[in-house]
Amino acid sequence: MRKRQVLKHSIALVSVMVCACCLLIVTVTFLKLPEAPTKSDKMGFYPIIRSRKVYLQDVKLGKFGEMMVDMLPQDLAFTIFVPSEEAFKRDLRMLVNDSLKPEKFNDTYAIVTRILGFSAVPRALSSANVQLGQLVSYDSLSGFPLYISKDIDGMLVVNRIRSEIVDVRKREIVAHVMDGVIMDADFEQSVLADDDTEED
Repeated sequence: MRKRQVLKHSIALVSVMVCACCLLIVTVTFLKLPEAPTKSDKMGFYPIIRSRKVYLQDVKLGKFGEMMVDMLPQDLAFTIFVPSEEAFKRDLRMLVNDSLKPEKFNDTYAIVTRILGFSAVPRALSSANVQLGQLVSYDSLSGFPLYISKDIDGMLVVNRIRSEIVDVRKREIVAHVMDGVIMDADFEQSVLADDDTEED
């Protein structure tokens, strides 16, 4: 008789412990789930922008950006991450009026060509080709590695530089306007060193 009571109590105790553990696991899992965003919630630091195909005549890439696109063959597939006019001004200290003067044009052309080598990929890559949460890697024309991901609002992020406009098309070329200049550390140091010598 006692053995039966001990067995019943043991089974009851184990059942209660299993139920308590299951309840604890469900509660912890539920508490860790992120809340579903509502329309009034602002996600991240950037406004939600719907990505769409944009053609070159609809968007101004700026003089330097147009130079970069014109350097590529128009009948082959390329993707180019074009710095915005503001990024050229901020990061490279290049102003359109000064940089395109005849005496500075050769230097400007050399810099823009170098930036093109860092930021162009010999394939068409639209924002739709990159899935949210995915990181893709391609080598640029100069062999510089580009790590590309998609932000929650559909904008691309390349080597931690965020795009402002995506999917600008000119025939076979896909351009993305970036809020920064994609370049390697050596070239960035040379640009900064040039700025320091000009200020002296």
